Order: sequence, then C-alpha cells, then structure tokens
Amino acid sequence: MYGIDIYNSKNMHITIGTNKEKKFSLDIYQISTHDPLEELMNEFREGQFSNTLTSKQKLNFLEILRKNKSAFAIGEEPLRKIRGHNMELYLDVERPYPPLLRRPPYLESLETRKEIEEHVNELLEMDVIRK
Repeated sequence: MYGIDIYNSKNMHITIGTNKEKKFSLDIYQISTHDPLEELMNEFREGQFSNTLTSKQKLNFLEILRKNKSAFAIGEEPLRKIRGHNMELYLDVERPYPPLLRRPPYLESLETRKEIEEHVNELLEMDVIRK
C-alpha cells in the first residue's frame, strides 16, 4: 500500500497510508466574519462605552478617534502644548458661590504635596500649563 504525504505552508503534514512513524496533524481553521466594531474595539481596548450607545454609534465614534489619532498622547508619548488652538474657561456659577466652591484647599500629606508639586513642575516645563 502506498502513502500520500500532504504538506502545507507551515510544514505540518498528514500521512495517508501505511507509514505509522509520522504523526497525523490536522488544523481546522474557522472562517470568521469581519466585524469592524470588534476590530476597532481591540485597537481602543482601554475605552468603555455607555450602554445607551448603539453599535453603529460606537463604530462611528471609534472611526473618529482613529482618524484623529494624532491629537492624543498615546502610551509613552510625551505631553506637549497644542499650538494653534486657544481655549478660554469661564466659571458659569454666579455669586454667592455654592459651599463646595467656597471650601479652602484641603491639606495633603507631605509626600503627596511633593508628588503633586513634581507633576505640576513637569507640566510647566513641558509648556502644557502656565502660571
């Protein structure tokens, strides 16, 4: 009796016939449907969506993020000042201010204050914020 060896691109093989020395190996690949939402969710896996959004709304939002990817600091990229865009912040609460806005700053431990100071100085040096 003759044997037929079948090799695929990964050098896995099946032997059909009397050659018992070779092991039989068969990989079955499932054909998956292309889901663009799943693909984008993997790219932005740290993000979470409200349950009120539809799949189409999530997909549209993720497409906007992908198209404007350069506007965000990702991973270990350093923060930097955005040039060409100014933003003014207004306090839209009239006097008398509510109690939460009238509170004095709360005290932090010495370690926490040092850490906050380091972060603020780092942002000042990077020109992200200014005094």
